[in-house]
Amino acid sequence: MDVKSSNRRSFLKNAAAGIAAGSFLRPAFSASGNSHSMRTKDLKEKPNILWVYLEDTNAWMSCYGDDTIKTPNIDKLAERGVRFNRAYMPAPVCSPTRSALITGMYQTSIAAHEHYSSFSSWRGKEVETWHPNHIGVRTLPEIFKAAGYYTFNEGKDHYNFVFSDEDLYDRKGGNGFKGAENGTEWTGRAEGQPFFGQIQLRGGKKGGSPKRVNPDEVTVPPYYPDHPIYRKEIAHHYDTILKMDEILGDIIRRLKEDGLYENTAVFFFSDHGMCLPRHKQFVYEGGIRVPLIAAGPGIPANKVRNDLVSGLDVSGATLELAGIEIPAHMHAKGLFADDFHREFVFSARDRCDYTIDRIRAVVGKRYKYIRNFMTDRPYLQPQYRDGHDYMKVLRRLHEEGRLNDVQDRFVCQHRPAEELYDLQEDPHETVNLVHSWKREHALALTQMRDALYRLILETDDKGRFPETDEALKAVVDRWGSEKTSCPEYNRIK
Repeated sequence: MDVKSSNRRSFLKNAAAGIAAGSFLRPAFSASGNSHSMRTKDLKEKPNILWVYLEDTNAWMSCYGDDTIKTPNIDKLAERGVRFNRAYMPAPVCSPTRSALITGMYQTSIAAHEHYSSFSSWRGKEVETWHPNHIGVRTLPEIFKAAGYYTFNEGKDHYNFVFSDEDLYDRKGGNGFKGAENGTEWTGRAEGQPFFGQIQLRGGKKGGSPKRVNPDEVTVPPYYPDHPIYRKEIAHHYDTILKMDEILGDIIRRLKEDGLYENTAVFFFSDHGMCLPRHKQFVYEGGIRVPLIAAGPGIPANKVRNDLVSGLDVSGATLELAGIEIPAHMHAKGLFADDFHREFVFSARDRCDYTIDRIRAVVGKRYKYIRNFMTDRPYLQPQYRDGHDYMKVLRRLHEEGRLNDVQDRFVCQHRPAEELYDLQEDPHETVNLVHSWKREHALALTQMRDALYRLILETDDKGRFPETDEALKAVVDRWGSEKTSCPEYNRIK
């Protein structure tokens, strides 16, 4: 048994005693969180639920109005169900987002907000120093297993807490669609048993995607320099989306061949935006606004929704469609409930790899508010992308004074404490309205400030507190002393 598993099992054993004594864990294991067992007859009537989970992908698809490429399989799924135009993930990087969605809770509430934390092994090797995070709540797969569902995950998990694959999944495989044969995907379940499964696709990380999009024909957002390297990266992202469209078609075709399509709710979405700076790891639209399509039994057909949706609500809808009550401790909501409404959605960026930061975002119907808590450092601190050609070009053009004001703002040394954008008039978020004299801007700023600080307190945002010495030592052990240059590391070096 691995370290992760043994630590989790010993914790759960101790937690059980605490629960019996009325410990703090009781709300997380409420009646609604535990009463999920169903009779065999009931199970046969339940829908299957499948997450097609992409990495690093923006909504540059034809059904979202992008005319650069055609994505017929994605478009057909959207026609069968609901396309969400304003879906936002709770973080702009994979492991916090994945930790949030698999628990239905903000990652900041369960101390899973620091990217690549609570990992006992790293890229196949055991690590000497790690700081285990025992969250004390059941994940969605565990809830579904208790309800009699077959659970599987083909690929990435990256949860920032202690867990065991065998507790969550009946089958755990590698990334990608395997063709649903020989026990992969849903083929290992008992006859008539419903499944809750995930197929992880490399999305924007799919380096081997055929080159089909001409870099000269793409549109470069105004916050990037119109340079051949940026055109190449943008074209490559379109190429990866074309490949994902093909794979989605393969998945749908196999569901149909196995007679499962009509009774399977499919959720198609990404964990965050593409790799370029200002998208991945940042809370601008390119980083947290993602494609989200849901289709299948219990879901309206051929519908487009423009209301605000959190990635957490994928988790809520997943439970909702299976007839499982959303536990009271979750922050997820039922996407298809009659009373579904979010006035705001929230996103958080904390440490990413070895780069320590703290940013929060509030998105409303028209405005977005960003709070930068670490104004002593620039946006582009030393980071994992520094060796990439697009970063080298960006920094060189900055040094040569060849970037315009919008492009240069993200590369310079100054970072404001607050940012406010009118997403209706300024969808690329280039004009900061924090110091605007207009009354409507001041009112939006005040309202969203208040919403953020209430959320921080009400959900117990753990980003208010520094990481422990053990957690920081684990980062230094993983990445090395040279890369861990943020001042927070000085106390443990």
